[in-house]
Order: sequence, then C-alpha cells, then structure tokens
Amino acid sequence: MIRRVALTGGIGTGKTYVRRRLEALGVPTVDADQLARDALGAGTPALAAVVARFGPDVLDDQRRLDRRALAAIVFADTGARRDLEAIVHPVVRRAVDAWFSGLDTAATPYAVADIPLLYETGRDRDFPTVVVAACPLAVQLTRVRERDGMSAEDARRRIAAQLPIEEKVARADYVVRTDGTFAETDAQVDRIHRLLSSETGSPLPQ
Repeated sequence: MIRRVALTGGIGTGKTYVRRRLEALGVPTVDADQLARDALGAGTPALAAVVARFGPDVLDDQRRLDRRALAAIVFADTGARRDLEAIVHPVVRRAVDAWFSGLDTAATPYAVADIPLLYETGRDRDFPTVVVAACPLAVQLTRVRERDGMSAEDARRRIAAQLPIEEKVARADYVVRTDGTFAETDAQVDRIHRLLSSETGSPLPQ
C-alpha cells in the first residue's frame, strides 16, 4: 500500500518549493490548490454553486471565476469563506482520494498531497504522515506581499485565515524550515525523502 503523505504549511511558507523538490526526487505529488482551481472551472457544478451563493459579480466577462473578486469577499467574511470551503473542499477531497487510488502501488512507496488547509479542514486524520513547510511570520509576510502584490493588511488577513504556522509545526511529523538557502531547504527535503523511503521499505537513494 502506498504511504499517504500530506504536505502543508501556510501561504508563503514554501510548500510549492518543497513539493517541486520532492517531484525532482521522483516522488508523485498532487496539488490541492490546482484541483480546487479545476473544480471551479467554467461550467462545473462547483462554479454554479459559488455563483448561486455569492452572485454573478464573482464572474468575469467570459463567465469564468473572477478569483480576485471572490477573494475580496471571502477573506473579509469568515462565514463566506466557510461557505466557499463547504462547496470546494468535498470536490477536492474526492479528487485527491481518486489520485492516490490510481497510483501504481508496486512502483510508488509513498506519494504526497500538497494540501494548504490540511489541519483547518481535519484532513490530517486521513494521512499517517504530515510534512510542514515553515518560516518566520516576517518572512511569510514579505513573501506574500512580493509574490502577490498585496498590501501588508491584506497579507496579514490571508495569513490569519489559516492556523498559526507554529501550531502546524507542533503537530507535524516532519518540518522543513524554508527561511535559509535553497541548498539548506533541499538538504532537509532530501533527508525526509530518505527517511520515508526507508520506512516504506524502499532502498535509500545513493
């Protein structure tokens, strides 16, 4: 049986970098954020449910989801964010489970699902192993502002919508600190990969 490993963290903590490093090591990975984007594609039942809940102003001129318009609503209103999550999360959960089910158990000792809201949604119960990507709040704020062009207030609001990163660290099986150099981050990921490969019976990489 394939070991189900979850990768999580917070916005701007380096999850994507860690996931790509794992991919470079030959580990199958899936990105829950991409699955959520797919779930809200044009003509999908989830998009129809979002429009029914939030109104047609969350669509652009081509009837596609205007993510900025939707984000402005849900990150200013906890109830609205929970309503959105109630629409999208079940779809993503089914897609992640289907992805794991489709993997070759003989060739894959473990696989990784990148799930940003793993703890917030209680999905950690579905994964025997959790890896958390973490960095100090100041670094997180800087990354979010530079990457997404947000104001400090908006960046803090996005971060506050998730559990504090140190709480996630305390609950993790493995932690990757991403505020050092890329080489330092790679070394941590490589070590975790060796440990997980060893635990599942796969030979250690040379």
